[in-house]
Amino acid sequence: MNRTTHIHGLLLPALFAFWICLLPPLGAAAQPTTSGDLTPIQDIALQRELNQLVDKQGWRAQVDNDSMSIALVLIRDRGYRLAMLNGRHMAYAASLPKIAILFAAMVASQEGDLVIGPELEQDMRDMIRVSCNPCATRVMERVGRDKLLQILQRPEYEFYDDDGHGGLWVGKDYAGKQAHRRDPLHGLSHGATAYQVARIYYHLYRGTLLDEQHTVMMREMMSKPGISHKFVRGLSREPDLELWRKSGTWKNFHADSVLVQSPVGTYILVGLIEGPNGDRQLETLAREAHKLVARLASDPS
Repeated sequence: MNRTTHIHGLLLPALFAFWICLLPPLGAAAQPTTSGDLTPIQDIALQRELNQLVDKQGWRAQVDNDSMSIALVLIRDRGYRLAMLNGRHMAYAASLPKIAILFAAMVASQEGDLVIGPELEQDMRDMIRVSCNPCATRVMERVGRDKLLQILQRPEYEFYDDDGHGGLWVGKDYAGKQAHRRDPLHGLSHGATAYQVARIYYHLYRGTLLDEQHTVMMREMMSKPGISHKFVRGLSREPDLELWRKSGTWKNFHADSVLVQSPVGTYILVGLIEGPNGDRQLETLAREAHKLVARLASDPS
C-alpha cells in the first residue's frame, strides 16, 4: 500500500463521520418547516413540549396503549411546526369525519358534478356546526357514497392511504344502517388519524385545497361552532378567537379538531380519545395547548 492510499483510507471514514454529525437527527425539522404540504416530520422542540403536557396531565398510559392521539400544528408565515402523539394511528372518530363529507361535496361542486342550492348548503352547514346526522346522510347521498371515498383517496389529496396508515374514512351513513364499505386497513366505518385531519385544516387555511370560491365557502361552514363542549369549552375564556371546528362523540369515543386564529398565534389542534372521560380530557387539552402556544409566542426560543 502506498502512502496516498493509506492517507485516503484514514481520511474518508473520518470525513464521512464528520458529515454524518452535521446532519439533523431523524425526525428533526427546521423551525419552521416550509414544505407546501403538511408532512409528518415532527419538530423536536415542540414535540418535547407536547410530551411534557401529556405527562403533566397523567395521560402517558393512554398514549402508550394507543387510546389517545394528538396533533398540534403551529402555523408560521412561511411554514409550520408539527408535534404528534400517535398522529398516524387510525381510530374511530364518530362525527369528526363529516369534515371529509364537506370536502368531497366541495370537490364535486368545483368539478361541476354537484349544484349547491340553498337546501344543500344549509345541510352542509348544519352537518358541521351542529353535527346534524340526517343532514350528513343527505349530503353523502348527493355526493355519492363511493365517489366520496374515491375523492379522499385521489393522489392529489391522499386523505386516505390504504398502503400506509389510513386516514379519513366515511363508509357508513350517519343513521342506523349497516356500513356500506369499511376502511380496508382497520374495518372502521367512520375513521380518522390526527395527522390527516390536521392536513385538511392546514391546506384549507393555506388555500391550497380548493379554488377560491369553495375555499371561502368551506371556511365559512366550519366557522361559528354550534356546540360548546370539548375544545370549544376549553377555549371559552380566551379572548378574540376565530375557530374552524368539527368534533365527534359516540359512547367512549371522543374526537375534536379545530383551527384557532388568536392574538397569540394561529394553530391546529386535533385530539382522538377512547375513554370514559375523553370529553373532559379534550377540554383540558385545548386549554393547555393554548397556554403552550401563548408561551411559545412570547418566548419563541
